[in-house]
Amino acid sequence: MSDQALVRLEKVSKVFETELVQTYALSEVDLAIYKGEFVSIAGPSGCGKTTLLSILGLLDSPSSGRYLLEGNSVHEFGSTARARLRRSTIGFIFQSFNLIGELSVSENVELPLTYQGMGASERKKRVGAALERVGMSHRASHRPSQLSGGQQQRVAVARAVVGDPALLLADEPTGNLDSENGAQVMELLGELHQSGATLCMVTHDPRYARLAQRSVDLLDGQLASSAEVAAVPSAASGAAP
Repeated sequence: MSDQALVRLEKVSKVFETELVQTYALSEVDLAIYKGEFVSIAGPSGCGKTTLLSILGLLDSPSSGRYLLEGNSVHEFGSTARARLRRSTIGFIFQSFNLIGELSVSENVELPLTYQGMGASERKKRVGAALERVGMSHRASHRPSQLSGGQQQRVAVARAVVGDPALLLADEPTGNLDSENGAQVMELLGELHQSGATLCMVTHDPRYARLAQRSVDLLDGQLASSAEVAAVPSAASGAAP
């Protein structure tokens, strides 16, 4: 792990306002994520996890505070610059997979590279490597509906890593999976981390939070605690019910 912060939040708050009330989804959150680190963000429903991940992924902006990504003050960027940075720097893994049913596995994985304007031959090479990485090469021509939930999530992971992003964000990546498939996906995320990926994962499940290097707890929109995980068990053993 590098000693250089890839992500830094400084006094970040997010306020949702109506005519009658202000609701703080996040309140003055300070957080640093370092290159090569695996961080889990845990906490009860409604504590601000998804809002925090949306800000980290440039899908939302803080109401106040600073967000630095690779040293850039991205909270000051316009929508076009944010979209460009998001495509080139961040990979997303969603709870609901978000695969396009009309496209094949390989076409789903290729999609973010198409948005980047990458040439066809390079796209084909990268898609093949990404599917090989997650053990889904043999399903390249299948549609998502022909895959199990665990297989769909593996394809979603391939799509997230195909562009070699600086930061991987995983939003409840095991939320729609049974225990066996959840453990397999967590094993895969651990392998990505071991190969040098920087991961930030939101989870409500303490079994999976313990698989990260560091666990950050949110409560009522505030950083309640941040602690190194003393011993990281394998996903197969430590995440079993």
